[in-house]
Amino acid sequence: MGVIATDNRKIQLFYNGDTNKGQQTFAYLKSSNKEVLNIDLCKTKVTATQWAEIAELLNKPIKGLINTDHADFIKEYGENPDLQREDDWLKVLENNPKVVTQPIIVNGDKAIQIDTPSEVMPFLEEEEEEQEG
Repeated sequence: MGVIATDNRKIQLFYNGDTNKGQQTFAYLKSSNKEVLNIDLCKTKVTATQWAEIAELLNKPIKGLINTDHADFIKEYGENPDLQREDDWLKVLENNPKVVTQPIIVNGDKAIQIDTPSEVMPFLEEEEEEQEG
C-alpha cells in the first residue's frame, strides 16, 4: 500500500508556490468542489518514498521529475552531474524540491505533470460529470 492517499474525491497538488505556474495551477484547483490538498514544496517536505510513488504513478524515472536546467540544480550539481542511481535523484528532490519540473496532480490512481495551469480542466470536468450522473 502506498503512502500517498489515492482518494478520487481529493486532489493532491505538489507544486512550487514561488512560481507563477504553481500559483495559477492551485488557483484553478481551488475552484473545484473536490477537496484540494496543496503541498507547496517550498514549505512541506516530501519524503523519498512519496517521490518514488509519485514517479511510479506518472510512469517516469525519478530523474524525469527534475529540471536539470534549473539554476539551483546547476549551482548545486553542475551541468553534467554524476548521478547514476535512483537514490541519487531522490536525494536531489529531498534536498532541493525547487528543481521539480512542474506542478504534479494526484487524483485517485492517476497523476499528471502540469505544463500549463489549464491542464487541470479535465479533472474538474470529470468531477462535474460525476455530480450530474
